[in-house]
Amino acid sequence: MITQILDKIDSIMYYPILIIVMAIAGIYFTILTKGVQIRLFKESLKLLKEPPADRKTVSSLQAMLVSTASRVGTGNIVGVSTAICLGGPGACFWMWIMCIIGASSAFIESTLAQIYKRKNVAGGSYGGPAYYIEGALHAPVLAGIFCVFLIATYAVGFNLLCSYNLQSTFAAYSFYSEKTTPAIIGFLLAALTGYCLMGGGRRIVKLTSLIVPLMGLSYVAISLIVILFNIKNVPAMFVEIFRDAFDFRSIFGGIAGSCMVYGIKRGLYSNEAGVGSAPNASASAKVSHPAKQGLVQTLSVYIDTLLLCTATAFMCLSSGVERSEAVSGAPYVQNAISTVFGSIGPIFITVAMVLFAFTTLLGNLYYVHNALAFLNHKQIPTKRFMIIFHIICTIIIFIGAIIPMNAAWAMADITMGGMTLINLPSCMILGKSAIDTLKDYEKQRADGTDPVFKGENIGLNLDELDFWK
Repeated sequence: MITQILDKIDSIMYYPILIIVMAIAGIYFTILTKGVQIRLFKESLKLLKEPPADRKTVSSLQAMLVSTASRVGTGNIVGVSTAICLGGPGACFWMWIMCIIGASSAFIESTLAQIYKRKNVAGGSYGGPAYYIEGALHAPVLAGIFCVFLIATYAVGFNLLCSYNLQSTFAAYSFYSEKTTPAIIGFLLAALTGYCLMGGGRRIVKLTSLIVPLMGLSYVAISLIVILFNIKNVPAMFVEIFRDAFDFRSIFGGIAGSCMVYGIKRGLYSNEAGVGSAPNASASAKVSHPAKQGLVQTLSVYIDTLLLCTATAFMCLSSGVERSEAVSGAPYVQNAISTVFGSIGPIFITVAMVLFAFTTLLGNLYYVHNALAFLNHKQIPTKRFMIIFHIICTIIIFIGAIIPMNAAWAMADITMGGMTLINLPSCMILGKSAIDTLKDYEKQRADGTDPVFKGENIGLNLDELDFWK
């Protein structure tokens, strides 16, 4: 009964409410920025090479990797598989669409996080949607509600789902037992995550910056090999994707379960553009101009969806293996990779899922720490509180491994949807500041200088700023 209620809320939230809000915001920002996510793509790549100001601060690249660690996760494998099996191949197309227009939302939210970030005692910075909602929108209650949704999403919803997705990959092995294996996997994952959490935020940054690139590149390489072995099926695969994506009779006949809705839902879950999560990491980067971090964050969205999600979709669809509700999730991907690598294939997917799950859990809780500090009057909670909180988080990770799949997905979708419905409208109201900041950045670049930001140059209220005064 609880699962049915969650599914009902999930369906109503995404269609029509969230899909309309996301589409309007993405198109609105794309028009006002003149397609910044495409137009300045090369500039975004150049910014990745900028070194950190010093060893004690977080570089633009490190902040991007933290947000990518949270974006890149089990959703890139299981989420895409579920969308294709339940919604159809056309879900892949709608993921691409939401990724491209959503990247403009990612630019705006991360630029706003940089503009309204706060300075800490060590000379670094912190911030996120709660801070620009409170400081620029002057809505402290709404900022607090956003933080509650963020904690519910990243400490509960996403971590339940991440744990479930990981244990589901072990169903392909003969030793798997529905009664005992999920609990064992959940316990091990919870214990390992809990141990690493005791190292604090800087340890998270260092760990994810090492694992994420290796994890992503290895997965894409293996996917390419599977696609090349099944190259003869690729033309038919593209025909199937676009035919299903534009089968509007099928879509509007059952829109809640259509490829369009599944593609948008799983795409949002995977790349988190506009959700309000990545700005928490973006605010920690020490850059000379807020637009720099906004541009870098568009790349994170592309890496997640256009690279990793697409790799999963193409590998599965080109393999020709049967897709159905029964194999949705990890089994569909494991069956696809087995067509080339045999019994080794599922093992690789399991290893990838372990790495994806681990970095996702750490990245998720990095965001949660920021929200907890905001709710605690901008102060990091006591050590005793954090120990208790981390213990609760590890218990949630364990529970996630033993709950039903529908409940895990619905909880993640609902809590994430709540964040998005607060963050995106706030970004639309405050968007002028980010757009003026972009214009200032481009003007300085055109003059041949390395852009340096001053709030007064674009008419910002200095009383609303902290770091950039």
